[in-house]
Amino acid sequence: MVVGESTSVMELPRRKFIHLAAGAAALPALSHFARADTYPTRPVRLLVGFPPGGILDVTARLIGPRLAERLGQQFAVENRPGGSGNIATELVAKAEPDGYTLLLSSSVNAWNTTIYDHLSFDFIRDIAPVASIASDAFVMVVNPSFPAKTVSEFIAYAKANPGKINMAASGPGSSSQLYGELFKAMTGIDLVTVNYRGVGPAQPDIISGRVDVMFDPIPTALGSIKAGKLLALGVTTPKRKDVLPDVPAIGEFVAGYEGVGWEGIGGPANTPANVVAIINKEVNAALADPAFTARLAELGSEPFATSPAEFGKFIAGYTDKWGKVIRAANIKAE
Repeated sequence: MVVGESTSVMELPRRKFIHLAAGAAALPALSHFARADTYPTRPVRLLVGFPPGGILDVTARLIGPRLAERLGQQFAVENRPGGSGNIATELVAKAEPDGYTLLLSSSVNAWNTTIYDHLSFDFIRDIAPVASIASDAFVMVVNPSFPAKTVSEFIAYAKANPGKINMAASGPGSSSQLYGELFKAMTGIDLVTVNYRGVGPAQPDIISGRVDVMFDPIPTALGSIKAGKLLALGVTTPKRKDVLPDVPAIGEFVAGYEGVGWEGIGGPANTPANVVAIINKEVNAALADPAFTARLAELGSEPFATSPAEFGKFIAGYTDKWGKVIRAANIKAE
């Protein structure tokens, strides 16, 4: 009995020690989730891979204050231009996955996956999809003196004049080039790509007729279309746009055609799921606000609300689709 009682007395402290040790080992994980539950507790960096003034920068500066207002911490936009957005993406991919360094991601990130051969990160693997924000449309425009006045007429004219029509693009791998390449592939026509250093430098040449056709961002082209300086043949979205109600969708003539860009928020892989959920919820709340969506409409954008899982699935499919277009056109970074 005495021996048994002594053994029992010694076991109790040992069991208590094991219990306490196990609890202590769990503390880092518990404190990590506790911090995530109260996110954010300090300012958040939102990196943009392009200079101020572009659509990605403007989108970041629209959503940043909204998140700050709702979550009680500053969402500071930082422009880190270079490498077609790759510099900012790499910084976020290698950042601490705590939700305090985020990326204003876009369709450019998906395209870069194929355009660049030796990136130090994998966009699909290393950037977690957090929240989609907007989708963007382009419009196919020609000079009003161009012989074709509709998409069907343009296709017929191009087939009758292979290699004689110049297509302006805002640089290799740009939206304007890729939407044009998809159009060429789906219609079997031959257009000669003329690359410019951005949309702005291309505008005078398309307006003057020095180049024949361009897939132009709607906000950039809208004023010239309304002034009669450009003729809009079709929008790149599956359906017509409210800002150009009389302009058909290219898909009305070329079944299945769609050229749409997007912007969203990404974070480092392994960002806590509840942090992702918090940001996603607040972005979607903004996208349900008519005042916010009206600001997007001014940019030629539409609200694009998804869950993180849906956003990830969308990005994977988008990357695959445009990867095929890029490889077929043999587009590489200069």
